[in-house]
Amino acid sequence: MNASTQSAASVLESLIEVCRNGQEGFLSAAEDIKNPAFKTLFREIALQRREFAGELQALATSLGGEQHVTSTVPGAIHRGWMDIKAALASGEEYPVLTECERGEDAADQEYREALEQGSLPQNIREVVEKQYQVIHSSHDRMRRLRDLLRD
Repeated sequence: MNASTQSAASVLESLIEVCRNGQEGFLSAAEDIKNPAFKTLFREIALQRREFAGELQALATSLGGEQHVTSTVPGAIHRGWMDIKAALASGEEYPVLTECERGEDAADQEYREALEQGSLPQNIREVVEKQYQVIHSSHDRMRRLRDLLRD
């Protein structure tokens, strides 16, 4: 694997982990939140993140990457989603949405940094850009929902 391919594979591995963390975080939120509309929303986003991870995994495999990614992304993403557990213990929606927005913020940043590197092949860049747009919209949606509950 040449340096450019290795760099792209590394970016993909990080983004796969971001998607997996998001999937787990939204599933946790869906399990414990009482509001049925939020429960449905969180399950839909978790499913979307699973699909994103699968799409990225296929790209990584096409580059010669490993079938099962084990890379570690910045601890902030993982810690952010782990904070959902504490928010869920309160039983209130506002703290859960706050933690979902925080997790989405970290994912948004990770995707933005991947796109700013400029070293991704065009086919991979297109997929990452498409996923980034969805994650960015999801981040904004979590923020709006959170803000609505605060008011």
